[in-house]
Amino acid sequence: MSHPLAQKAIQPQDRTSLAMTRLAFLLIILALPARAAELPVLPQDQLADWQAVGRVNTQGYRRVGMCTGTLVAPDLVLTAAHCLLGPDARPVRAADLRFVAGWRGGDHAGVAEVARYDLHPKALQGEALSIEHDLALLHLAAPLDPPPVPLGTVAEPPFALIGYHDHRPHRLSGRMDCGGGRSHRMLLLGCPVRPGNSGGPVLARQDGRWQVVGVVSARSDHGTLVVPLDGWLRGQVMPGAPYPR
Repeated sequence: MSHPLAQKAIQPQDRTSLAMTRLAFLLIILALPARAAELPVLPQDQLADWQAVGRVNTQGYRRVGMCTGTLVAPDLVLTAAHCLLGPDARPVRAADLRFVAGWRGGDHAGVAEVARYDLHPKALQGEALSIEHDLALLHLAAPLDPPPVPLGTVAEPPFALIGYHDHRPHRLSGRMDCGGGRSHRMLLLGCPVRPGNSGGPVLARQDGRWQVVGVVSARSDHGTLVVPLDGWLRGQVMPGAPYPR
């Protein structure tokens, strides 16, 4: 299904090709005015707290891409499913993916190749991308050291939104005061995003710490669209945990 507020980003599922859906995804974000409002760079004294957030880098024939991802286990990275689609809208090879944790323009907290990845089983429906299931997990070839970010269950504001974007691709940016709430099956946040923020974590405070409750998917005229974590995702990260499916 398409989210009602994402009409410009995701067309109905009778699109003739997923490539057009992917193109529409990019256009809605790239249509933002030059130097529009964007996430500010995080202060230096906060970076140590977010080493589990990093860049998902894609390389391949005539392509270099970037999204944001989050370690949710030592060898698992949470990101958006559409980040793993190539220019032809086909899933990219795992061998072309790298995750760089805590990237800071030449310094990082760890880098790993991707052994394989799982798209949400409902992410691709025929030739359309379901924005409401825009989730994916990268299985790293080796575990990384930064402590993973826990998964949360209480998606209430204020939200934090962390990630990398094209204006500052080598600096981690974010805000901890995003307003927003439920919009149909998704979350709609007031904080801005840009290319590169896709796949980044949206967090809420629970038990005194920030926990991941969703993933940045797209931008609409009304704000940032976020895919809440669901039972499939939680079951992949923590098998047997008592979460609804």
